[in-house]
Amino acid sequence: MKKINTRELHRDLGYFYLGLIITFAFSGILMNHRDSFHAEKYTIETKAVEVKIAQDKEISEDQAKAIGEQLGIKDKFRRHRVRKNELSISYEKNDVEIDLKTGKGEVTSFIKTPIISQMMKLHKNTSNWWIYFSDIFGISLIFIAITGAMMIKHGKNTFMRKGWKLALAGLLFPIIFLVFLS
Repeated sequence: MKKINTRELHRDLGYFYLGLIITFAFSGILMNHRDSFHAEKYTIETKAVEVKIAQDKEISEDQAKAIGEQLGIKDKFRRHRVRKNELSISYEKNDVEIDLKTGKGEVTSFIKTPIISQMMKLHKNTSNWWIYFSDIFGISLIFIAITGAMMIKHGKNTFMRKGWKLALAGLLFPIIFLVFLS
């Protein structure tokens, strides 16, 4: 029976996960900035609209859908909400914003950004097989990190001489961030 060589396993796992690491890193950066811009989709049209809305009662999901139909939106309804006298209706390919006092607003139509929207789905996907694959990926990243830290065995840049300080700093940084900035 052949002895398992951790250096070879580290290398092979690194090669195997290279594309996924780059994809997760890139889409993670985009997810971090989703409040600033929507990389997942881009606007193709914005048009002003005006509708009549009864202001004396709560707006139900059926009423929100009816408003969308009145505006000519033939799209998959996702959700609606009322906040600060503004009605927001979200569809798969359209967003509606209406001022409840005036009935004036706009419909923004958009399409998904090719490749980027699919990559960002990796962070949102909750199907069982993807969750298990992601768990295996996470465990593999831990293994890659540990075996990578242990590869240099001699000299001034070993883990025991220098690496542990950098690893500790890398561990403390997110902890400090969570404690003081959250």
